[in-house]
Amino acid sequence: MRRMLLLLAVVMSACGQIPEASLPTGGKLPADFDADAAALSFRQVSGAVGPAAERICRDRTRGINCNFRIAINLDPEAPINAFQTLDDKGNPVVIFTVAMLADVRNTDELAFVMSHEAAHHILGHLDKQANNAAAGAEFYADREARKGGTPSDIRQAQELGAVVGSRIFSKEFELEADALGSIIAMEAGYDPLRGAQFFFRLPDPGDKFLGSHPPNAERLEIVRLAVRNPGLLQ
Repeated sequence: MRRMLLLLAVVMSACGQIPEASLPTGGKLPADFDADAAALSFRQVSGAVGPAAERICRDRTRGINCNFRIAINLDPEAPINAFQTLDDKGNPVVIFTVAMLADVRNTDELAFVMSHEAAHHILGHLDKQANNAAAGAEFYADREARKGGTPSDIRQAQELGAVVGSRIFSKEFELEADALGSIIAMEAGYDPLRGAQFFFRLPDPGDKFLGSHPPNAERLEIVRLAVRNPGLLQ
């Protein structure tokens, strides 16, 4: 989850037609990467998840931009990643690298990751994280200033505080996005339990202090709870 500017391609609006596009090969991508199959899966899954995310966004929020766009960063050198950001008009954008498309093993995994990122926007996590970072930066800088720190010391404390602040609730945000993402994936016609198996191909972050992600087993349990009791998230 982060705000950044990217050259986007294969952009799809939740209410629009998904354009045809060719994905690159080479770079860091596996030698057996089937670009045509990946592009087809992306069009199919985003065509279902985008409208589902928009419906849930409009049902559960007020005053939030729900005009989702789902895009691929076509740089074959970009690492495995998917994240949610905002474009220059404030529209929510979910971005996948080609390497991420090469890494998912089925459409359920693709839909789950896509839905998870859309859930971050619906839940307002970008703004909450930014506010937490700002509060942390202010607190640490003020504390250093009271100690008589130099301007350089204060700047360093401010930077540290921003990192600490941004991570205080990051695990909770990830679990919330897993839960709501499961609902979005089911609404779109996919199996979030099968999709969440993606977790177990990632290094388990364990339960590190100020870690950005919760343990994989905890995330899978949240998905199970959401699938069994979707009404609890209403």
